[in-house]
Amino acid sequence: MQFGELKRREFITLLGGAAAMRPLAAHAQPSERVRRVGVLMGFPADDLEGRLRLTTFQEGLQQLGWTDGRNVQIDTRWHGPNSGDAGKLAAELVALGPDVILTSSSVSTAAMLRVTPTIPIVFTIVIDPVGAGYVDNLARPGGNATGFTIYEYSMSGKWLELLKAIAPSLTRTMVLRDPAVASGPGQFAAIQAVAPSLGVELRPVDVRDPGEIERAIAVFAQSGNSGLIVTGSTGAALMPPAPAGSIFL
Repeated sequence: MQFGELKRREFITLLGGAAAMRPLAAHAQPSERVRRVGVLMGFPADDLEGRLRLTTFQEGLQQLGWTDGRNVQIDTRWHGPNSGDAGKLAAELVALGPDVILTSSSVSTAAMLRVTPTIPIVFTIVIDPVGAGYVDNLARPGGNATGFTIYEYSMSGKWLELLKAIAPSLTRTMVLRDPAVASGPGQFAAIQAVAPSLGVELRPVDVRDPGEIERAIAVFAQSGNSGLIVTGSTGAALMPPAPAGSIFL
């Protein structure tokens, strides 16, 4: 995805490449002015995966000539699935006057876009940036955001196909989704498109309350030939352990 008409093109390009964890051929040339990068991580501060991602990002920048504390200042904020925390931390980062901002989830990206329409934003771990309204389209993002999408919605239909291949007798599948983000309904629509051809009845369950989810799964699992798909979303972390007889993908 190209960045479009944003300023600081060279610096954003190297940032985007590092965020994708793929080294760029061109090497950034350090300037006299210390650049400032804001990072809003959609993970708790003690999350191992989040820490590894941030370390990889810093190492990628260093390989390209940008060293934290020398010619670039990296300011990092952490939040979990709470969108309220993300909004407050996004405002903190913007107040520091960064040259560019890296976000690591749909929640953090949406929060950052609400507080700045001008600072360049590079996002990662976002499922549907177009459907969520972060960019105009994949070829020409427009605005002040660009980044990397995880996969297309058509992939979600493959989940049901794989589930059917694992359990050919499958006739009913519960789909957990997060209605608060565009990817929740979008992924369900892709699954729904292939369900009739596989002879599978779907039951969507919106992720809101752990107790509600647990009760819904318990009731659903009482019937045979049932499966469960958990779509990609921050709310999926609310899901309790599945009862016996459920099939995960």
